[in-house]
Amino acid sequence: MTATTPLDRVRDFPAIPEGWAYLDTAATAQKPQGVIDAITRAYDTTYATVHRGVYQRSADMTLAYEAARRRVASFIGAGAPEECVFVRGATEGINLVAQGWAERYLKAGDRILLSMLEHHSNIVPWQLVAERIGAAIDVVPLTDDGRIDLDAMAAMIRPEHKLVALAHVSNVLGSVLDGRRAADIAHSVRAKLLLDGCQAVPRMAVDMAALDCDFYVFSGHKLYGPTGIGVLWGRPELLDAMHPVQGGGAMIDRVTFERTTYAPPPARFEAGTPHIVGALGLHAAIDYVAGIGLDAIHAHETALVTATRAALGRINSVRLLGPEDSAGIVSFVVEGVHPHDVGTILDEERVAIRAGHHCAQPLMDVLGVPATARASFGVYNGAADVEALVRGLERVSRIFG
Repeated sequence: MTATTPLDRVRDFPAIPEGWAYLDTAATAQKPQGVIDAITRAYDTTYATVHRGVYQRSADMTLAYEAARRRVASFIGAGAPEECVFVRGATEGINLVAQGWAERYLKAGDRILLSMLEHHSNIVPWQLVAERIGAAIDVVPLTDDGRIDLDAMAAMIRPEHKLVALAHVSNVLGSVLDGRRAADIAHSVRAKLLLDGCQAVPRMAVDMAALDCDFYVFSGHKLYGPTGIGVLWGRPELLDAMHPVQGGGAMIDRVTFERTTYAPPPARFEAGTPHIVGALGLHAAIDYVAGIGLDAIHAHETALVTATRAALGRINSVRLLGPEDSAGIVSFVVEGVHPHDVGTILDEERVAIRAGHHCAQPLMDVLGVPATARASFGVYNGAADVEALVRGLERVSRIFG
């Protein structure tokens, strides 16, 4: 485990006390001091509204807000900042595409293609659209080791499919999708591809041109940033064709009682006063991650996953789920013990994991379990956290025999 220790950045994170193993980063990442400082500074000394005031502080805050958008664009390889819409999180981004694009351009008889491992946020919005317009949903199965089966996807896709929505990295299994191949398959029938990048963006470099997807979403709070801010990236021509789903200030061109015209993207989709400080916090989080390097983060988390799977594999009562090369996430079950009991005992040992269905109940059905225990890693984790997890699970085994 010595290879994992150089990236141990726990001192950067004031909310992680000494001796506490925080292994729930896939749910939400802790915040480095630089992000906390950026948020505090914004509220404390520089706060003002954006896009409206003619006074200097408002103009300065507008510049900072739009600088955050430019930082996002460069971070994900977007062609231009205007392709990046600030939303509350990936859930809102998916719903925005579902209501603003799919509901407008899909019709009765069209089909939507999902996979068995999707988060509820990448299932329910499409069900709502399908119910309203009379579309149908098909589901791609998984390979034996828990990946989206792209061979099966290629065999089942047909011209009636107008939209494909897939997780770039599974929030339960950590399995990584070959996004470019998924895009090629979708585009072979002229379907659009949306990728849920919540678990990918904090763990690996992403590039919109290389992926060749049509929409991409992620949440700031999983990227060591604040809650309440996220990003929808879309191809410019698709954003131009989308209708706004919320009306209010800032998203308009001209309002009369007879007719309203809308601002171009991204403003068209950012009605009302935005989460200004959230955007600045996201900017700081991206700077923090970029300062470490995503290649280094990915290597670090891969080493932790390898060590964890090896250690847990030696505990007879533990059954590991997902692929060997999962990205920063290890899901498992302890035979005869409910994951909630596992989580409770681990908490007593000062180890924080996630226990439950992880907002992926269809995947739980595929796995044949009601829930799993999930350990997920971040830049602040190291060998000691893996050792604490193993000690806690050994205690679980002793308690439950």
